[in-house]
Amino acid sequence: MQFPNNQRIGNWCYRFCMIENHMSKFLSQSTRRFLKEARQTEGYSLFDFLHGYVYARWPYLYIGIGTGEHPISKTLKPILNGFARLFDYLPSNNQDFDINTGDENKVAFADTYHGKVVPLKLAEQLVTIEQDIILPDLEHVIPYKQARDIVLQDPDHIIALKCPCRSSRPDPCLPLDVCLIVGEPFAEFILEHHPQKARSISSSEAVTLLKQEHERGHVHHAFFKDAMFGRFYAICNCCSCCCGAMQAHRNGTPMLSSSGYIVSVENSICIGCGTCEENCQFGAIQICADIAVVDIDACMGCGVCEEKCEQGALSLNRDYSKPEPLVLSELIAAQKA
Repeated sequence: MQFPNNQRIGNWCYRFCMIENHMSKFLSQSTRRFLKEARQTEGYSLFDFLHGYVYARWPYLYIGIGTGEHPISKTLKPILNGFARLFDYLPSNNQDFDINTGDENKVAFADTYHGKVVPLKLAEQLVTIEQDIILPDLEHVIPYKQARDIVLQDPDHIIALKCPCRSSRPDPCLPLDVCLIVGEPFAEFILEHHPQKARSISSSEAVTLLKQEHERGHVHHAFFKDAMFGRFYAICNCCSCCCGAMQAHRNGTPMLSSSGYIVSVENSICIGCGTCEENCQFGAIQICADIAVVDIDACMGCGVCEEKCEQGALSLNRDYSKPEPLVLSELIAAQKA
């Protein structure tokens, strides 16, 4: 495990590791597996481990503070930011860290924690894979400076978790248990530490859950996070009223990446009923002169509107100005070629 360069902090981190070695027998099985994975992940620092552990161990507190819904969020946010600065935390490439984007030499918050929009069929691929896979550095698909690997170990280990974003809201969308944690060491850790809020499900049950959320008009996001070993770990089924990432995206932090598709309108078929406008989670469609008009910059290609259109006037098409779609089958085939 790598640690910050500061010698004093590095010495303290060394002592931490020595203590951890002696205490390993007192750690839960899932925590030991999480720690083992941390040690095997290149560039993964002590701060990353602590961050990842807190995020996975107390996700409802973490997300509640992040969304501003938790009562202590105003007090605790500055303290946590100060803690990060105390450790002189930098991402693994040692670039400057900034909450905002704009400077190409700086790593933005969105580079460390983000979601890739995936239409239903592509989301289904992520929960039906039958083999361990390692797909590193998918920058052409996940267009961020960090956290862009897909490493699936025991991908049939899937957990349905009560959504921390929805759970933090006073009047959330239902049902709550719609977040899918995929593969190890994440699934075991979440199930062991949140037995009242998580349940193990099969791949077929995960597909059913995805279809149900799609019918509700919710968007599938494949989430990646630096503190979760810089890789894919979950599929969240998101609504704009509850989702913290969609909230941040609307407020200028580009945490979400396009699916690589964009919706097109067949004007000769569209009747201007407004169903697509009502169901678009990204506010990308408006009815003008009785025709649906798509804001191509705002459209994330989720496919919700296409499903909702009873006239069949909408279709998803590849937009080559946007990042490539996350088509797992094609990525695996390309790796084998």
